[in-house]
Amino acid sequence: MRELYLVPILHMSADMGSLASSLDETAKAEFGQEVWQKHKEAVSSFWDSIGQFFDAMNVKGFKIYQDGMVANGADGLRIIREGISQGSKNFEIIGKLLERGAVLVKTEDLVLVKQEYAYIARMAHSKSPKEKEVWSLRYKVAQGRLLRQRDDFIANRIEVTLGEGETGILFIGAYHDILSRLPEDIQVVQVKDIAKVREYQKDLASAKPRGEKSEGGH
Repeated sequence: MRELYLVPILHMSADMGSLASSLDETAKAEFGQEVWQKHKEAVSSFWDSIGQFFDAMNVKGFKIYQDGMVANGADGLRIIREGISQGSKNFEIIGKLLERGAVLVKTEDLVLVKQEYAYIARMAHSKSPKEKEVWSLRYKVAQGRLLRQRDDFIANRIEVTLGEGETGILFIGAYHDILSRLPEDIQVVQVKDIAKVREYQKDLASAKPRGEKSEGGH
């Protein structure tokens, strides 16, 4: 039997690297300062509870799988250190796990991750609402295919690298579908309920600043 702890990710702006500042400003404009600030506080609290959960465990030898992690070894450690320096609590937790003897595993295919990141970057750097809408539509068309391809790759990486009797931790976006792709001998423990995290994200997406009227079909 193999065991996998699954942590559905609530992303922070800091998780987006060089796009963090641009995406944070866009979000404040879209949701309003008050809603966005409450969201950031909720995300911070969420990650604090994740950290406390793993603090109580002996994680030596655990395999660490991370959404977007396209390398392991020295390159993977450099990615983790950069994320920590930018304020990512997700990567801060992984850094502490590695210090306590866990092992970072390449989780994703670089080509697929770069394709998705390119769409997000185009939207973040759009010079006008029209340009942003165009790239948003293009991303929506490609998103389902990219998500399926990434999920297939991630599930395969877990299957071939998590050995009999070993334990892994998967940090993954809540809208990924890894569980249905894993072999039956991998016992999954959801550290946070994926369904509840998805519901929170849906509620956030529909949130409007106080007094704002919805326009059109948005």
